[in-house]
Amino acid sequence: MKFCSECGGPVIHRIPEGDNLPRHICEACDLIHYQNPKIVTGCLPVWNKQVLLCKRAIEPCYGLWTLPAGFMENQESLEEAAIRESREEANANLKLESLYSVISLPHINQVYVMYRATLLDLDFYAGPESLDVRLFNEEDIPWELLAFKTIEKTLRRYFEDRKKGKFNVYNSVISKRNRLGEKEDIIR
Repeated sequence: MKFCSECGGPVIHRIPEGDNLPRHICEACDLIHYQNPKIVTGCLPVWNKQVLLCKRAIEPCYGLWTLPAGFMENQESLEEAAIRESREEANANLKLESLYSVISLPHINQVYVMYRATLLDLDFYAGPESLDVRLFNEEDIPWELLAFKTIEKTLRRYFEDRKKGKFNVYNSVISKRNRLGEKEDIIR
């Protein structure tokens, strides 16, 4: 950030008085520009034993499969955002069941919040951000073609929990270890 979005003045990067982290501060109007993580929310929609996945029509990960999810907008709840994203990407009519997974990705300043959901009908179809939407049995999930590690982790946990007949709420962190890969620290 080089200029203030409020007054257009030059911005410096320093620790403001009473704070402990460097922030972007306007030299002209003293406005502090806080930058916080983005929240991605979505659903794990289920019909009987099948899970609904969307094939991405946008970058990143064009052509790969994901659960319906996206960035939360201002003035909406997590639940509203999860339902909206499911409608935008899959035109899915669903009922949220429960919070299922919270995954922090501090290296890219994102937090994923996923809900278990039940599809209310089979009238889903690809929205503008999807090339295709389809129901998959566990054995047919295109694991090697999943767009994001968060989605793979959520799906694998779901199928494990379904076998046990009990669904937990998971809280985990995926943090960058080095250029060669990722390390996952699971917090319950």
